Amino acid sequence: MKKILIIDDEEKLRSLIARVITLEGFEVLEAGDIKSAVKKLDQSEIDVVLCDVKLPDGNGVDFLKTIREKYPLLETILLTAYGNIPDGVQAIKNGAFDYITKGDDNNKIIPLIYRALEKAELNKRVLSLEKQLGEKHSFEAIIGKSKKLLACIELARRVAPTDTTVLLLGETGTGKEVFAQSIHQASARSKKSFVAINCSAFGKDLLESEMFGHKAGAFTGATKDKKGLFEEAHNGTIFLDEIGELALDLQAKLLRVLESGAFIKVGDTQPTKVNVRIIAATNRDLQKEIASGDFRSDLFYRISVFQITIPALRERAGDIEALAETFAAQYALKTNKKIKSLSTDYVKALEKNVWNGNIRELKNVIERSVILTDGAVLDVESLPFELSLARNDGNDNLSAFSLASAEKLHFQKVLNYTNGNKAEAARLLEVGIATLYRKIEEYKL
Repeated sequence: MKKILIIDDEEKLRSLIARVITLEGFEVLEAGDIKSAVKKLDQSEIDVVLCDVKLPDGNGVDFLKTIREKYPLLETILLTAYGNIPDGVQAIKNGAFDYITKGDDNNKIIPLIYRALEKAELNKRVLSLEKQLGEKHSFEAIIGKSKKLLACIELARRVAPTDTTVLLLGETGTGKEVFAQSIHQASARSKKSFVAINCSAFGKDLLESEMFGHKAGAFTGATKDKKGLFEEAHNGTIFLDEIGELALDLQAKLLRVLESGAFIKVGDTQPTKVNVRIIAATNRDLQKEIASGDFRSDLFYRISVFQITIPALRERAGDIEALAETFAAQYALKTNKKIKSLSTDYVKALEKNVWNGNIRELKNVIERSVILTDGAVLDVESLPFELSLARNDGNDNLSAFSLASAEKLHFQKVLNYTNGNKAEAARLLEVGIATLYRKIEEYKL
């Protein structure tokens, strides 16, 4: 039941309003002054407050500040016997949901309470989402306990509270953006925007417009002014993924932003000032790029103040099982499957793989396995052809170089392709269905 607190020193009026509100099915609490109101607010989870402006121990407009600071999720409607514009303006500035005159606006109270309740409920949902987002992008959400990974997390934790520019190094798919989001979430900028852009995803001209914005008429098709991502990230964090792909003239423009906090939009003549923290990432060796003339050394020294090298998945094989279990649970939920565990052979096969695509490749394999699995356990039969060799654990009599081994892998690939449809597999293999069944039995497919 929603709770409404009425704060008014006029007992008769307070009781009258309380009866009206109670008839709407709300629980009503009453207070005659600010001191007793604070006790009620501390003891109960109030949703909406109706507060008189003039109280024996203070002013309702000023008390609003305390309410907003200590109880930010609830909404307050101010009541006054003598409405005036300055008080009304100040009340709204202090965070009042509305400001109404007693007597004249009595018929507005119930509709206002309903609207205030909607806003209070929205406040709670936003807080819940922010909490979930914070948990999702916290350092605790990074999966793995290997020494190399934990060392990276410790470095990221140390740099997060600062405004220092961070350069994340590592192969594609190692989770550089996950680290960037965690650094942002642990910083003082966490309430502001985290904006990510892949520098390899756009052509040079389009990338400049995306990053810095443009003025109307700057080029064909630029019919109106456009904010760039640096402006969108003002007071927040911008993540420049694949910064090694940035063209040299854009590198110069980025260097200016780092040095002065300003840039000029495409087609503009006046600089735009921004306050952003830059986190960059690349899978390239920027020292080699500098030597070949493809990356500016001065920009490198500005973005590499604090470097963190994220380990490849093959360097943290002990984390594969935990990662696989997490991804399996996520995809099972998405596909409405009841996956409860991973078989020992399945985990062994995953741990034997090289994972050139790192965590991103592992996620794709797990998603595929979940789709192909009808039971509660992910087993090796759901693995793609590329991982089949990893199943050879030394107990298999087939050599990886034998003709029989090649045939077995080919049969497995076709069965995977047809999602276990044996008739279709026999047709594609151009063998009889009896032959297919014999091979399945022979190779234990």
